[in-house]
Amino acid sequence: MLQVRCESTAWATQLRLLRDELLRAILERHPSAGVDTIRFQGPDAPTWKRGPRSVPGRGPRDTYG
Repeated sequence: MLQVRCESTAWATQLRLLRDELLRAILERHPSAGVDTIRFQGPDAPTWKRGPRSVPGRGPRDTYG
């Protein structure tokens, strides 16, 4: 299995649509590579725990009661 990490979900989607053609091309050019399937992954979800949009403590929720 070949795993490919994409920079965006749009790239991952487009490459998933081209999976059969890409696999065929890899097998034609490199038959001994041992690639039988290709898996395309999009980027990880953003984390809000660190960075410019993080708030220390509970944040705005602590004003409700």
